Amino acid sequence: MLSTRNITLAYGKRVLFEEVSLNFTPGNCYGVIGANGAGKSTFLKILSGEIDAIKGQVEIGPGERMAVLRQNHFEFDDFTVLDTVMQGHSTLWTVMKEREAIYSKADFSEADGLRVGELEAEFGEMGGYEAESDAAALLQDLGVQEDLHFMLMKDIPSNLKVRVLLAQVLFGNPDILLLDEPTNGLDIDTISWLENFLADYMNTVLVVSHDRHFLDAVCTHIANVDRQKIKITTGNYSFWYESSQLASRQLADKNKKNEEKRAQLMEFISRFSANASKSKQATARKKALEKLSIEEIEPSTRKYPGIIFQPLREAGDQMLHVEGLSKSIDGRLLFSNINFTVNKGDKIALYSKDPLAVSYLFEVLAGKEKPDTGKVEWGTTITWSYLPVENNEYFKEPVSLIDWLREYVPSYVTDADEAYLRGFLGKMLFSGEDIYKKSNVLSGGEKVRCMVSKMMIQNPNFLLLDQPTNHLDLESIQAFNESVMNFPGNVILSSHDHTFMQTVANRIIEITPKGIIDRMTEFDEFITNKAVMEQREKLYAQ
Repeated sequence: MLSTRNITLAYGKRVLFEEVSLNFTPGNCYGVIGANGAGKSTFLKILSGEIDAIKGQVEIGPGERMAVLRQNHFEFDDFTVLDTVMQGHSTLWTVMKEREAIYSKADFSEADGLRVGELEAEFGEMGGYEAESDAAALLQDLGVQEDLHFMLMKDIPSNLKVRVLLAQVLFGNPDILLLDEPTNGLDIDTISWLENFLADYMNTVLVVSHDRHFLDAVCTHIANVDRQKIKITTGNYSFWYESSQLASRQLADKNKKNEEKRAQLMEFISRFSANASKSKQATARKKALEKLSIEEIEPSTRKYPGIIFQPLREAGDQMLHVEGLSKSIDGRLLFSNINFTVNKGDKIALYSKDPLAVSYLFEVLAGKEKPDTGKVEWGTTITWSYLPVENNEYFKEPVSLIDWLREYVPSYVTDADEAYLRGFLGKMLFSGEDIYKKSNVLSGGEKVRCMVSKMMIQNPNFLLLDQPTNHLDLESIQAFNESVMNFPGNVILSSHDHTFMQTVANRIIEITPKGIIDRMTEFDEFITNKAVMEQREKLYAQ
């Protein structure tokens, strides 16, 4: 059992938490959500003891062990991969090191014999004799192959360090797991493995994530950080989001009778309870939702940006034709033999084992990079707008946001006064004096919101979106996702957000060094299709 009693934390006049008292029950997975800066990661640090609250206390059950996903990728540089994982069970690691030190003594005394006997007993009780094989199996499951297990952490690829640190926190079946953005840097197969692992995990899990598909797959409850409080509600992220939106609409409908509102909410709970049968945690989640009190459902106080793309003109029949594209960087082949034509109604998700290949293809389509071979032909009626994965080049000058946006107003707009520009910035939650903030000091999320304002003001009929959810909070991701779903024009996108890819795309193009796999299908069907898997193996074998 993990619980908090009257946790309070403030930095100067800014209060993050005030009198927060919660109980987290074994067998449940709690998705900790909240706006950027609300204190999600800080709350996990309070639970782990990394940060002290100014008031209140954290309580865990006697003898229970807590494991925390570490974000410092250099902390274990001088340890082997296998030893790094086993340090996830600090008590076992301490016993192991003391045991090894005694056995290595040249003058083994009687006292040493007695002590090592005690250590052997502890070692066995904690599963020490299976520790190395268990750690190795965990690493294999996470895609860290055996030939890397005895290498030093500083010598393995940086993307694999994320997986080793994840293996570390999962090692030894801890009673309480604290995971801050555990899917960062993981590919789809590894995320799927982690979803299955956590869905079957019988202990307590708290997770902060911006990946809605992941939160839906693993969470039994949502812990919503809002207005210095944290409220726990039953269900996954989609249930929390849709129920809070329904409650907000009902609150605004003053004419609807209370009995009608209650019946509508009860029908909503019933529908979600039935759908819970599709999840890994089906039985527990279904029962929990059926027991849910109507009073638990509250309107969200979150602010959602107003992302609306309105094409100035309808696209003609000729949209985009790509022929014979290839690109290499520093002698490394990113892609070759890229051929496809975009048709009306296509919303294409680009997918690859190599994110750099996808980003360079976007840069070629947008005219930012020249291909080694091939050509890109845009239709004459197409007005495209591009959201790159890297946007720092757009924010070098210290100009106000309103002057920054003015630079991107289309020539056909003749009355781009402050009110006009403020409207687009306001849709992306820049209000009041925010519009005079200097563009070169923005956070990552603020830069992306500015880029979206820039795209909206251009009225495109074709969107190029490379990792559009990077740096955004869940509210902005949700609004962006719904906007692109409803967009009447064409889209080419790539995203780590599984839900974004699944709900928007009707066509998937996988980029490989030796060609593409092109299917008219949804993302989930594509990544599990046996014919696609066979075609992928052939392309990578060439």
